[in-house]
Amino acid sequence: MKSSLLYFFDRDLQKVKNELICYKNEQNIWEIAPGISNSAGNLTMHIIGNLNHYIGNKMGDTGYERDRESEFSVKGIPREELLLMLDETNHMITDSILQFPEDWFSRDYPGGAVKEPMSYEYYMFHLVSHLNYHLGQINYHRRLLEK
Repeated sequence: MKSSLLYFFDRDLQKVKNELICYKNEQNIWEIAPGISNSAGNLTMHIIGNLNHYIGNKMGDTGYERDRESEFSVKGIPREELLLMLDETNHMITDSILQFPEDWFSRDYPGGAVKEPMSYEYYMFHLVSHLNYHLGQINYHRRLLEK
């Protein structure tokens, strides 16, 4: 199970990085187009904050303090810094999941964003799905702004 989770998180965080790299105009990463509420930069910050909170803090005991509001309000972080933050998040996920006891994945996940109780295993798949949802938004944002 751990290897599958690590594979999907790594694969999809690499896809987020690739989307950011594919912006021809780096400034467009932070643009908000009409009818779209968030920039690719803010969606990237949200992905980073979400994973550091729900995996790093809850499973890896990293002490990460989430500031969800700033995930959507901060602007203008250079692309290279976003790429580095995604790499750091990926390393945190690897460290947290590898040190997490395998038999604990069936235990109830504490305080997730979803209201119904669920296991750590189920919540990890929820987080992969959440990551993919925002990856699709970033892809659409890039294609919309860079026709």
